[in-house]
Amino acid sequence: MISKSGQPSDKPLCSTAIDLSLSQGPAMAFRVDFADYEAEGVEHQHPQGQLILALHGAVTCTAESGMWVVPPDCGVWVPGGVPHSNQVTPNARLTYLFVEPGAAALPAECCTLSVSPMLREMIHRVADLSESGARDAHVDRLVRVMLDELALMPRERLELPVSTHPKIASIAAALLANPSDRRTLGQWAEHVAVSERTLKRLMVEQTGLSFGRWRRQLHLVIALRELAGGATVQQVAGDLGYESTTAFIVMFKKVLGTTPSRYFADRLLIAERASGSINQPSSMIST
Repeated sequence: MISKSGQPSDKPLCSTAIDLSLSQGPAMAFRVDFADYEAEGVEHQHPQGQLILALHGAVTCTAESGMWVVPPDCGVWVPGGVPHSNQVTPNARLTYLFVEPGAAALPAECCTLSVSPMLREMIHRVADLSESGARDAHVDRLVRVMLDELALMPRERLELPVSTHPKIASIAAALLANPSDRRTLGQWAEHVAVSERTLKRLMVEQTGLSFGRWRRQLHLVIALRELAGGATVQQVAGDLGYESTTAFIVMFKKVLGTTPSRYFADRLLIAERASGSINQPSSMIST
C-alpha cells in the first residue's frame, strides 16, 4: 500500500493485512495508527461485515452506491461481501471491528453510524482482547452485548449517494476532483450533452436528491473529512468555492444543526468523558 505522498505503509488500511481466519467468535477488533500522511487502500472485500471507527482524524469509505465519511466517534458499517476502499486523513487513529455473517442485526447496506461512548469503550476492550488472543466466556458475553448495542446505534446523515450512470458519474468525478466548480445544472447538462430537464430527472432517479442538495452533501462530506484532518474552516470554505467563511458555516449548520467548531468540540468532549480525561474545553477545529 502506498500513501498519497508516495511513501509505503505497512498499516492494514484495506484490511487485507489482517488475518481474519484467526477469529474464533462472532467479532474481533484491531486498532491502527497512521503516520503524518494521507493513505488510501485499494478496493477490496471480505466475508465479514466491518465497522471502521475513527478515534482521531477521519475516514472516507467508497463503495459502488455511495461515499461515507467517518468523523471522530462515528463508524462506517460495510456489510460482508461489499467491495469498498478507504481513504484516511493524516495522523488518523482507527479501530476495525469485524463481525461474522449473521452475528448481529446490522444494516444490509453501507451507512455511517453514531457510536455512543459506552459502545466505543466496549469496542476498545474487544480490540485489547483480540490482540491478546484471549477467548473465554467473559469475552463472549462482552462481544454479545457489544453487538447488541451496535445494532441499536442511529444512522448519521453523512453519505454522498453516487451512481454508475455515465452522465451522473462524469459529473460526480469532476466535482470530487474540483469541488469549487460552481457550474449550474444547465451548464452541467450542456457539458454531458443532455437537456437540463433530462439531467434534473436523472439526478433524482439515480441519487434520490436534487442537484443542489446532492452538491451540498458532497461539500459536507469533503468538509468533514478535511476539518477532521486538521484544515481550518477558512481553508475548507475556500477549497469548496464559498464566497465567504460565513456562507460555508451557514451551509454546515443547515445540514448538521451546528457550526463546524461546535460539531467537533462536542465530539471531543464526548471522547474525553469516555476516557475520563476532561481538562479545559478545547476545539479541534481552527477558525
